[in-house]
Amino acid sequence: MRKIIIGFIGLFSLSTFAQKEPLIMTVGKEKVTKSEFLQIYLKNNPNPKFDQASMDEYMELFRKFKLKVLEAEALGYDTIPKLKREFEGYKRQLAIPYLIDSAQNESLVKEAYYRTANEVRCSHIMVKLEALSTPADTLAAYNRLLELKKRIENGEDFSTVARMKNGSDDPSVAANGGDLGYFSAFQMVYPFEEMAFKTPVGSVSAPFRTKFGYHILKTTAVRPSRGSIKVAHLMISVSKDADPSTKENAKKKIDEIYGKLKNGASWAEMVALNSDDPGSSKKEGELPAFGSGTTQRMVPEFEEAAFALAQNGDISEPIKTGFGYHIIKRLERRDVAGYESVKKELQTKVNKDERSKKTQDSFVRKLKARYNYTAGSADNLVWFETNLDTSYFVGKWNAANLKTNKTLFTLNGVAFGQQQFARFLEKSYRGLRKEDIKILVGNQFRAWEKAAILEYEESLLPSKYPEFKALVNEYHDGILLYEVMQDKVWNRAVKDTAGLRTYFVEHRENYMWPKRIDATIYECLNEAIALEVKEMLGNDTINSKHVIQKINKDSELNLKVKMNKFDPEATPSLKGQNLTTGLSQPYAFESKYYVVKVHAELPVMRKEFAEAKGMVTSDYQNSLEKNWIETLQKKYKVKVNKKVLYNLGK
Repeated sequence: MRKIIIGFIGLFSLSTFAQKEPLIMTVGKEKVTKSEFLQIYLKNNPNPKFDQASMDEYMELFRKFKLKVLEAEALGYDTIPKLKREFEGYKRQLAIPYLIDSAQNESLVKEAYYRTANEVRCSHIMVKLEALSTPADTLAAYNRLLELKKRIENGEDFSTVARMKNGSDDPSVAANGGDLGYFSAFQMVYPFEEMAFKTPVGSVSAPFRTKFGYHILKTTAVRPSRGSIKVAHLMISVSKDADPSTKENAKKKIDEIYGKLKNGASWAEMVALNSDDPGSSKKEGELPAFGSGTTQRMVPEFEEAAFALAQNGDISEPIKTGFGYHIIKRLERRDVAGYESVKKELQTKVNKDERSKKTQDSFVRKLKARYNYTAGSADNLVWFETNLDTSYFVGKWNAANLKTNKTLFTLNGVAFGQQQFARFLEKSYRGLRKEDIKILVGNQFRAWEKAAILEYEESLLPSKYPEFKALVNEYHDGILLYEVMQDKVWNRAVKDTAGLRTYFVEHRENYMWPKRIDATIYECLNEAIALEVKEMLGNDTINSKHVIQKINKDSELNLKVKMNKFDPEATPSLKGQNLTTGLSQPYAFESKYYVVKVHAELPVMRKEFAEAKGMVTSDYQNSLEKNWIETLQKKYKVKVNKKVLYNLGK
């Protein structure tokens, strides 16, 4: 919900400019200029209409938005620590694209495009190593990997070494021998991707480290990308350790379903009725796109079967993976797009990826040159080298005894001193391994210096980039609006049970059941089954359980039964059937046949509170919001310059 609100706020947030131009409105003490409002309106309306009705409608939405944000600020929501931290987090994320070396960043984008247009295949051996491992553990892991590498260089098979005792710590090695299949940019952590693409085909890399531990890899192939593909699937799950009977039944079921699909059965119905994948079964089996240019990967056997499908709409024969049996339907396949068309998307991915650290380091060097960086005396770090002790690693150290504030470096005439570095040290002790204090201070100083320089540049962004200031305002207002709406409307309606019930009683006639039927619906695979079902139900001693047991004896696909109170007008399979108490004749609807047993015809009646609670809550929220807006309109004076508003398009 919060993401939706923030996205919505983007339509209404302002970037203020010191310009003398006509005001289009004032809300309380806040003034909105013509250009500011026009910028917002055009952002929200790609095909803008400037007629009076459209402008009045939009202004009404904008007015309500501004009233709510003003009230949130008046109530001090912008001072709540939790919201301040959240806003600062968003702000830092928004600043990232402005704190990179654009020249080096472009080379990384081009590199990412090459690695999207091409795929590399490699096998790896991993020696797991925790981030905070001791130097001794680190050396032991490194040496263990060197020994494994020597065995491969001496002629032993890579997969054999990977599978051996004390070989690879990757749990998938037993199944794949270390073979990771093909992958492209952004599908592995960057150091792994980098080594895979830079290691010549047939060669084994030097040991390298990622957040998972130490690795060596062997690049086995490079090929042009097959692009990306979107598929749907129908899955019958079966675990690897299932008994033979369960596995055999799963195979029979998937084969039966495949046969029905080949004979014209509806894909959507087959998935809805049979697929064991809860994440996709309600979406006709659709999965996210995978392949080059995406962050999604599939197990190799699934991926190979998907890319082997020639045309959209084609379905695969049943395939087996570690999750069970699948039938795959191709929905869409795309070749890798040209560089210019994906450049912006790749830029965004690079900015968020680990590789962006490269551009930040380069950017900091340029900022130092631009702002006349001057280093302080190295002696000014001696106090920290002398006073830091092992208590630092558990967060108990503080710099209370530091009485000086000697300059550690100067940037653009601004001195950055010991006190600032001390505050950084006090907050930045987590995740550090114990090492020589002098080395630790040097490493922490370099980290602080980089952070401080980037923070200084970030403080200048609103004045240097109006579009950045506008975007920051969007998130600021979005966070406030979400919180104040939670308190004044959404949560209040949920928590105010007495008020909710009172609202229900006062508006009870709004919550009525239409004419309904209490019925059992028998959805049959074909007409013959429907006729058999009707004949069985003619015997009063037979119930739905008996019918299901007989009809579905040979196949679970023959019959599906639903029992409920139904609104025929809102139920597609019942609409227009003129159903009355008793047993209906079989009838066809969307390739299925139906027999309906109506137990009772229910007249129009009032809903009980529990039955209408969702709708009542929504209506009560709307009522609370309406009353709140009316209160705000009395509290804050709103003035709209209609002459300027109606001439925006001129």
